[in-house]
Amino acid sequence: MEELELYLEEAKDNMEKSVHHVVTALAKIRAGRAMPNMLDGLMVEYYGNPTPLSQVASINTPDAKTLAIKPWEKSLLAEIEKSITNSDLGLNPQNDGEIVRLNIPPLTEERRRDLVKQTKHEGENGKISVRNVRKEANESLRQLIKEHVSEDDVKRAETKVQDLTNSFIQKIDDLLAKKEEEIMTV
Repeated sequence: MEELELYLEEAKDNMEKSVHHVVTALAKIRAGRAMPNMLDGLMVEYYGNPTPLSQVASINTPDAKTLAIKPWEKSLLAEIEKSITNSDLGLNPQNDGEIVRLNIPPLTEERRRDLVKQTKHEGENGKISVRNVRKEANESLRQLIKEHVSEDDVKRAETKVQDLTNSFIQKIDDLLAKKEEEIMTV
């Protein structure tokens, strides 16, 4: 029985990681407001090494439509501009010699629909990941039958894995609904 609980706990941890990944991916999808986490994952060349932007500069939001990036070293201004331009953010950096400013344009209806599609795609990837965890857990549980664990215990554990799967998929659906509402709010 203890072995079954370990498999259930491992499945739950992996499903939580899948949901966390969806949360991170959704945070990067901008909803018309300037948020510093939009730049998470953006890398800048710093002394020949790719370094996260947040480690070489401070990122602030002076107002709802602007991000201000102030590098610790002025020599990084051009590199930050280049990274933003080459990213898939679709933003045009403006460098005033001290700070790189990003003006977040208002979203068009078409762009909002595209962002909703992107949101749904990220959510579906998260659901697939949760289902893969379920599949792996069930396969591991079935292997225990060969190791003299009763079929009834394994069936009960598989039911618990399915309940976990359902609850985590519901969490992802709730996240998607919230993000979609945020994107479509003008």
